[in-house]
Amino acid sequence: MDILSLFLETGFWLATVRMATPLIFGTMGELICERAGVLNLGIEGIMAAGCMSGWTWVFLGGTLWGGVLFAACVGAALGLLHAVFTVHLGLSQHVTGLGITMLGASLSSFVFRMVLPQVTTPPKIIPFAPLDIPVLSSLPFLGPVLFSQTALTLLAFILVGVTAYVLLRTPLGLALRMVGENPLAAEAQGLSVLALRTGAVMVGSAFMAVGGAFLTLAAFDAYYIGMVNGRGWICIALVVFSSWKPGKALLGALLFAAFDAIQMRVQQQSISAIPYQFYLMLPYLCSILALITMSSKAAYPKALLVPFRKGER
Repeated sequence: MDILSLFLETGFWLATVRMATPLIFGTMGELICERAGVLNLGIEGIMAAGCMSGWTWVFLGGTLWGGVLFAACVGAALGLLHAVFTVHLGLSQHVTGLGITMLGASLSSFVFRMVLPQVTTPPKIIPFAPLDIPVLSSLPFLGPVLFSQTALTLLAFILVGVTAYVLLRTPLGLALRMVGENPLAAEAQGLSVLALRTGAVMVGSAFMAVGGAFLTLAAFDAYYIGMVNGRGWICIALVVFSSWKPGKALLGALLFAAFDAIQMRVQQQSISAIPYQFYLMLPYLCSILALITMSSKAAYPKALLVPFRKGER
């Protein structure tokens, strides 16, 4: 068995799609924020909060979908906090985002210790089970890869289409893109730049938190401190890689997940003479190379990182 044979395995692509799911949620969330002109570096902490809040809801007796909704609400609340400081007060988006990341990560650990102060082994919950969609899941190759996933994975793919449609085909999407490109023109058209940016950050943060909740409610069945493991930073890189386009962001997430799946198979099966540490770093190395390559060509939103003050010219 060699590396090339992996690409012919259904199980490999099944794992790739599953591992791409939190990245898809996080990348769509970050993309919405940035298209409205707000960089959200709090994504890592928001995903951690989503992990913790979703798992806690289910562990305390709630339903799985209730956990997803609760995680989205927690993410939206952290997004609102980010928007208050950056959109309404005009403070540094970099500093505020990093502060949200530290707040989300540390608050998640604190709540976990408060709920389970004496536990050393994280207790398990019953996570989302894979769905076998009739007829479609029986298709050769694509059936098990795309239609034998959990409901959250299917939701992530639907989210990409919805995000692309809303951003590119609806008046709301046009307004969001306008406040990210030229907020003064948007204000002249009678649009509320502050309200649109605040809404975009809250919705985007909710998607990020759902991406975190996927880790505890579908990918794993327990919460571990630090389980986001840098996925939030990868999502920010994927937004640049995609040139702020949802379709390309989906491809980037699948590409990163494929490299991640390769390194995990190599570690498990020792199918190569190359040290596994090389494959461990490969997804991150590819992300850096993609950023270097794509950043020079990327047409970023012109008002990204630029604070808006009403009436200012």
